[in-house]
Amino acid sequence: MNTEEIKKLLEKYYNAECSKDEEQILKRFFAEEDVPEELLYEKEIFVYFDESASVPEPAPGFEERIIAAIDASGNTFSVSKRRKLWITISGIAAGVLILTGSYFFFAHRTGNPDTFSDPEAAYAEAMKILYNVSIRLNQGTRSLGTVALIQDVPAKSLETINKSTTIIEDKLKAFDYFNKAMEIVNGK
Repeated sequence: MNTEEIKKLLEKYYNAECSKDEEQILKRFFAEEDVPEELLYEKEIFVYFDESASVPEPAPGFEERIIAAIDASGNTFSVSKRRKLWITISGIAAGVLILTGSYFFFAHRTGNPDTFSDPEAAYAEAMKILYNVSIRLNQGTRSLGTVALIQDVPAKSLETINKSTTIIEDKLKAFDYFNKAMEIVNGK
């Protein structure tokens, strides 16, 4: 069967106008190994349909058995009253323990030792901390100096490329003069 007839059958197949016999012709055609290259995609589709047809259907009553099994497992998971009582009492005990611990933590807490009553001592301590931060910040930014050098590399590379491009353009101008001279000599 030629490719044009197969294309017409495919069009009928996709428009749901194909008979069972025509569908069997398409299946046999795409089951062959030597399918034209323009129809390889269609072959993959028919091979997929053929392979998926071999998946067995579930047995009758399959869904009902699954639903019954789910219902049965739900009934076995019931919590006894004793366990519910134990969970409730342990939750209440945990809450009381947290409240008691919080009370003792906040009630016996002393003042903040980081405060200064003398403003000059506070200023000196703040300056010491800021100086330490400044030193560490400067150490961190010092290593960024090499990053600035990396930024210069593309600019230098472009400069070198521009120089070579200018030299090539100058050499090509000489060829243009030569071509013009040849045109004059040839009388064009």
